[in-house]
Amino acid sequence: MNVALQASLNPEGLVPAAAPDSRVLRSALGQFATGVTVVTTRAPGGAFVGLTVNSFSALSLEPPLILWSLRCSSPSLPVFEAVDRFVVNVLAEAQVEVSRRFASPQADKFEGVAHAENAWGLPLLHGASAWFECRTVSRQIAGDHCLFIAEVERFTLSEAAPLLFHAGGYFALGSRL
Repeated sequence: MNVALQASLNPEGLVPAAAPDSRVLRSALGQFATGVTVVTTRAPGGAFVGLTVNSFSALSLEPPLILWSLRCSSPSLPVFEAVDRFVVNVLAEAQVEVSRRFASPQADKFEGVAHAENAWGLPLLHGASAWFECRTVSRQIAGDHCLFIAEVERFTLSEAAPLLFHAGGYFALGSRL
């Protein structure tokens, strides 16, 4: 085998897959750059609920399905289990503070954040790059998270560049390669 290829397959300091340290695993997973979203809904009691999520992904075009996950220990999980509809707000690069606000334990995360209500009375955050108005079709516990699969019922996109997250920090979209 080529020595350079062998070294790239087994470099010094490779963390064994059998029992990874959770901090090292988190750092390795952080190497995957993602977009940043805020998933919003209305609780059965009428209050708006939202949280920052970067575990959002396209799943299928036919039918139009998306996927996102939420920690089982999240105080927001019971709300998202109790409702069928939510909005995925894909944040724009100018919305770092919105991301931080919705990632915090703050009580009223919507205070001071410009938003409107969609046809189902769910919050759409102003200034986002895209909005996906969704209906949950499946929930499943996997490890320490609940996976939500949802059908996209309506979507809108803007010209705003998306906010990115990588290795624990926020980034703006760079040049097309």
